[in-house]
Amino acid sequence: MNIIVCIKQVPETTEVRINPETNTLMREGVKSIINPFDMYAIEEAVRLKERFGGKVSVITMGPPQADAALREAISMGADEGFLVCDRAFAGSDTWATSYTLAGAIKKLGQFDLIICGKQASDGDTAQVGPGISTHLNIPQVTYVKKIEEATDKLENNGLASNSQSHKLMRVERMLEEGYEIIQTSLPALLTVVKEINEPRIPSLRGLMRAKSAKITILTQKELDLDPQQIGLCGSPTQVLKIFTPTPRVGGQILKGEIPDIVKQLVDLIRDEIN
Repeated sequence: MNIIVCIKQVPETTEVRINPETNTLMREGVKSIINPFDMYAIEEAVRLKERFGGKVSVITMGPPQADAALREAISMGADEGFLVCDRAFAGSDTWATSYTLAGAIKKLGQFDLIICGKQASDGDTAQVGPGISTHLNIPQVTYVKKIEEATDKLENNGLASNSQSHKLMRVERMLEEGYEIIQTSLPALLTVVKEINEPRIPSLRGLMRAKSAKITILTQKELDLDPQQIGLCGSPTQVLKIFTPTPRVGGQILKGEIPDIVKQLVDLIRDEIN
């Protein structure tokens, strides 16, 4: 089973600075880590490789220093890393990012499964994974908490020469009040939640292998993407203004029996309206 994991390098701290001219994150001088949800995606991919064989390719889009995230993924058991890196990709929103990553995945060749974390800790949109599946025109299942089974289904149309084998996967998808079991054909894309596993600690051998691993860099020249769909130019959503909300003035605590509290609250609302 050939698996591709999409990861993102994010700031380790929530105290990030914003470039006032571009309204984008200023990452200089801020320590970066692999997006926490992506750690579960890496771990699940490695577990699937251990069960079914194949290889795990990890891909990320970011500046040159994002290769550190790829090396960490390799230390956990991934086989190879690909860095999508070009100034032309700078400022991409989730749509342009998913378009660019989908183009890079096509460049990698045939695959059975793409796994992403459910969302990134710095954006919290949960849009890139589904966006990739849309650009690649493959099924997607979000918020996956368990992969139950992966099998080959043989469909016979009456003649042996017409028999076709289809790879299927059955997963549990987390809902607000329970879960649902979904079966999908492969290739497909999954986004996973933290309940799916516990990421492993890299072994010494894994760390040594990651240190010497070759990271392949994919630029706009190699991918040859539509320049109108990448970077700021290809981003239909743009940040126009970033500001710190005015601190809220402390309220008041209403005391008494419930009927009295309700009356006080109604009076306060009426005074506010008037």
